[in-house]
Amino acid sequence: MSLIQSFDSLGADLRALRKSRGLTLTDVATKVGRSVGWMSQVERDMSQPTMPELKQLADVLGVSVSTFFGQAPARPGEEGIIVRKDARRPIGHRAHGLTEELLSPDLTDAFEVIHSVFQANTERKTAVKRDTQEVGYIVTGELELTINDTAFTLTPGDSFRIRGEPYRWANKTQSPCVAIWIIAPPVY
Repeated sequence: MSLIQSFDSLGADLRALRKSRGLTLTDVATKVGRSVGWMSQVERDMSQPTMPELKQLADVLGVSVSTFFGQAPARPGEEGIIVRKDARRPIGHRAHGLTEELLSPDLTDAFEVIHSVFQANTERKTAVKRDTQEVGYIVTGELELTINDTAFTLTPGDSFRIRGEPYRWANKTQSPCVAIWIIAPPVY
């Protein structure tokens, strides 16, 4: 079984990512040099992209190809409902010092929920700006979050909201910081 075959929601995730970016089937098919029919079949899990095609799709959608891999099979009856701790899918662009896992069963909802771990003494120096609404909750540790050039120090129990503003983060402590991050629409 290939890695792509073992991932049950590939088509649905591709469709959700495409729609969240305001792209049509024609837009994506054109950018990867394939037909609209092929793209439609991939989104309906009737056809599977090759690894080079999957890399092209990831580039067009602005995600890492790893977004489509790494999820352990769900227990019978839990598919699309429950995500066990050992079955979380690694997600994101793997910024230095940041590890992210998808807590949502897939990317087909209007939002995604991410488990983020910011390693000790790490930071994102360049700001990120996404056309999203994001809410986060600090579970453990401390995180300095700079939104629109205003820095906030967040500790366990604190939460925040970002509405399309540029932001960056820093963990200036000796311990990791764990946050739960909700992003709408899904970006990974």
